[in-house]
Formats: sequence, C-alpha cells, structure tokens
Amino acid sequence: MEINEDKIGSIIIDTAVNLHIDIGSGLLESVYEVILAKLLSKKGLSVQRQVAIPIEYEGEYFDEGFRVDLFINGKVIIELKSVEKITEAHKKQLLTYLKLTNTKLGFLLNFGTDLMKNGIIRTVNCLEE
Repeated sequence: MEINEDKIGSIIIDTAVNLHIDIGSGLLESVYEVILAKLLSKKGLSVQRQVAIPIEYEGEYFDEGFRVDLFINGKVIIELKSVEKITEAHKKQLLTYLKLTNTKLGFLLNFGTDLMKNGIIRTVNCLEE
C-alpha cells in the first residue's frame, strides 16, 4: 500500500515525541537515530540510515558529499540533532538534502530540547519553479 508524505510525517512526529518522552534529551544523535529507525520500521515504514547523497561537479559524481540520517519510504528525509539550539545552518542543510534528492518533505528533529514539540522543524522543498 502506498503511503503519502503527510501520513509518513505524522508517524514520524508521533514516534519522535514518544521517544523523547521515554528516554529524554541530551543523548548522542546516533542513539536517537538507531532507536527511531527501529521504531519507524516496526510501524511498517521503510527506513534507510546514513544514505549517501552524491554530489555532481563538472560532470563527475562524488558519493562523499553528504549523508542523510534517515530516509523514510524514499519520500521523507529526517535530519537528527541533539543540540541546545537549531541554527540557520542546520535548516539550510536539510533544504540542501531535499533539493539534491528531489524530495518534497523533510524534518529536522532536535532531541536536545526540553520539549520535543519545540525541536521539530518541518521543511518543504518546492520542486516546481
């Protein structure tokens, strides 16, 4: 069964909020990544971790460019942080990933906040110009 980006996003947010309630803030990003990936997989989503995003320059492709923390159902990107404050650089990083992969929806999830709802940033890539 095909699931759209909005439904995937709802599952991601609910799962992230519950994970944050269960284990709290301040752990390493890699801890949240592995647990969130497992929880989303248990909910029937296809989860890829540390997906390489190749960069093209002068006709050459380089796999060493970027790595997406979590790529869900090939439709939604999750970039995880565990920091005191999200910066504009973090937001630009996610938007760049969306553009490079032609993906419409992404979430920046900061597990470093006291309340997870304050650490969720939803980003949409307008593919059509």
